[in-house]
Amino acid sequence: MHRATLPAVVLALLVASAGCTPRPTAATIGAPSRADDHPSASAAADAADTGAVGYRQVPASADGIGRTYFGREIASVMGWQGAGWLEREEREREERGSVLLRELDVRPGMQVADIGAGTGWHARRLAPLVGPGGKVFAVDVQPQMVERLEALAATPGFDNVVPVLGGERDPALAAGSIDLALMVDVYHELAWPSEMLDALARALRPGGRLVLVEYRGEDDGVPIKPLHRMTEAQVRREVERPGLVWERTGRSLPWQHVVVFRKVAPPGQATRR
Repeated sequence: MHRATLPAVVLALLVASAGCTPRPTAATIGAPSRADDHPSASAAADAADTGAVGYRQVPASADGIGRTYFGREIASVMGWQGAGWLEREEREREERGSVLLRELDVRPGMQVADIGAGTGWHARRLAPLVGPGGKVFAVDVQPQMVERLEALAATPGFDNVVPVLGGERDPALAAGSIDLALMVDVYHELAWPSEMLDALARALRPGGRLVLVEYRGEDDGVPIKPLHRMTEAQVRREVERPGLVWERTGRSLPWQHVVVFRKVAPPGQATRR
């Protein structure tokens, strides 16, 4: 997620009222992108894959990777060197993570996947909610982030956090194992969203939920660069597919959608809620 450039007066007001801090990015701190950390098998294979349904290769913009999915250029990502930004003191005030937790309705015993977990900011908050009978699979594609997640899992009280080194196209989760998969400001940066969505659908249990939290593309008042925002319509266009249906969109957060999809249970199989 990248902050938009705002007029000086507006930016000053935002910083004063919300403690906003610009997010360090690969461009500003020289950090490798997730794609750099986990390269595809070959450039030729990537070029061939770009011809798949929904993808198109385009000249890269300043904030994008030069690949579109259903007309949306995929955003560049933040490297692991920017991890400190994820732990900034004002994050709760800016993002209302506590409100998001209530929106998610996480219950004891659930198996939750935090996709793009980073430093574990959300995983730390999810772990007490699922309790000792549940697990939080904290997935990231950067080994350096996974090292931080492993340190979290070794901390007393967080032994139900399971660090997972995922890939660009697959989160490395067992089929039919997850009740809730969560992506917070992550989806718009997925290098291969179609493949990742298919893999997440396989990982969900029948009736399981996939939740995308994205900054609202419809609202020009959200101080985030356009490539790092998505409209609800675009989210639904990209995510809905056979077996994965839109359920609702939560609007309890100041700047973000909470878009909820549910895996449809096969006929005759009970849906877990």
